[in-house]
Amino acid sequence: MTPAVDQLVQLGITHQLRSYDHDPASQSYGTEAAEALGLDPDSVFKTLLVQLSGRHSGRRPDAPDLLVVALVPVTGRLDLKALARVAGAKKAEMAPPALAERTTGYIVGGMSPFGQKKRLETYVEETIELLDIVNVSGGRRGLEIGLRPEDLISVLDATVAPLAI
Repeated sequence: MTPAVDQLVQLGITHQLRSYDHDPASQSYGTEAAEALGLDPDSVFKTLLVQLSGRHSGRRPDAPDLLVVALVPVTGRLDLKALARVAGAKKAEMAPPALAERTTGYIVGGMSPFGQKKRLETYVEETIELLDIVNVSGGRRGLEIGLRPEDLISVLDATVAPLAI
């Protein structure tokens, strides 16, 4: 399996795996997953890596940018200004794909919030709390993990906030 699945199994978190044949021509991985698996697109969350700068957490002003994970429904976009505000930073911007892949150990389109090479602060769109089951990447294209939102929040020690537009 993937490091994401391994982490959930090791922690004893109840989850469901769903797989589908990924179309290499697809550019919207989360939407593809929702359509292929017949899931409500509002319940499928994408995993994004974001660089924060100007953080107010006592970090040295010359310290490098901080990477964080943001999860938002595939039906929306991440509001970078809202994330910066919630995280106490001056600015937030999407991390370059190569940096995201190197940091997480996953490829774009298969990036799971679980089992990453390095544990990062995680922020989740507040609408997750309206769901019975949330679906996220299982750590490879064509694999989704369904689990209870409260389990995702707990395992990732995630901050829940309004992040999507």
